[in-house]
Amino acid sequence: MRKGLVMEGGAMRGMFTCGILDVLMENDISFDVAVGVSAGATFGCNIKSGQKGRALRYNKKYCSDKRYHSVRSLLLTGDIYNVSFCYDELPYHLDKWDIKSFKENPMEFYCVATDLKTGDPVYHRCVDGEKEDITWIQASASMPLVSRPVEIDGGVYLDGGISDSIPLKFMEGKECGRILVIETQPIDYVKGKQKFMGLARVMLRKYPAMIKCMQERYLMYNDEKRYVRNRENEGRVFVLRPKAPLNISAIEKDPNELERVYQLGREAATENLDKLIEYLKD
Repeated sequence: MRKGLVMEGGAMRGMFTCGILDVLMENDISFDVAVGVSAGATFGCNIKSGQKGRALRYNKKYCSDKRYHSVRSLLLTGDIYNVSFCYDELPYHLDKWDIKSFKENPMEFYCVATDLKTGDPVYHRCVDGEKEDITWIQASASMPLVSRPVEIDGGVYLDGGISDSIPLKFMEGKECGRILVIETQPIDYVKGKQKFMGLARVMLRKYPAMIKCMQERYLMYNDEKRYVRNRENEGRVFVLRPKAPLNISAIEKDPNELERVYQLGREAATENLDKLIEYLKD
């Protein structure tokens, strides 16, 4: 019975996911396949490398560091999250990502990015944690309008959440009989229309398919939320989500706020731990 893990994004709402993942690792709960979107990829990769507490630790340490994210970085580089710091200096020097453990863990790990030319989601399997995987994870988390498109092998990509925010159907295609879905919005959340579409049409004018994808994202997202709820009601998936809106900034600079949301994730996992373990049994 293959077990799957689906991790929604949401920028610093991802601290909620981090709290859940640490509880899972502390209780030796593992999966055969995992897929992360945006922050679900950048933080979720730590479950494959087995690094409990790492995502919370470095976010709290560097959240107010202008090298990590800042308007200055956006103006100078086109990326509000500084690429060289986030995807080079941080994982390879300051708070090292355990590439060896990532590679040796047999769990399949996928990240989702959006192809600007087609508007379609692309699911990249990260196999060794080296530079190519890091670049795909960067693409998955590169938010439109505040990030430069990421070029990989002739393709151009941005945030996977634009085209597939909660990739449950992708995971079902991996023949998993037990699936845990981690959402970062409460059950009754309904997404509204994309803001700043005028700016998007200017900045992404070379990519009409991406503009259309952004314009219709709220429809896709709300459909996916309904699909997850239906599968949950049918007993086909297990879902952990916040009880109320997390109310945290996408570029949160207060370590106490990061800790608060992280602890909410831990609470959600701990409260449902026995039920989850029972659900995941073969």
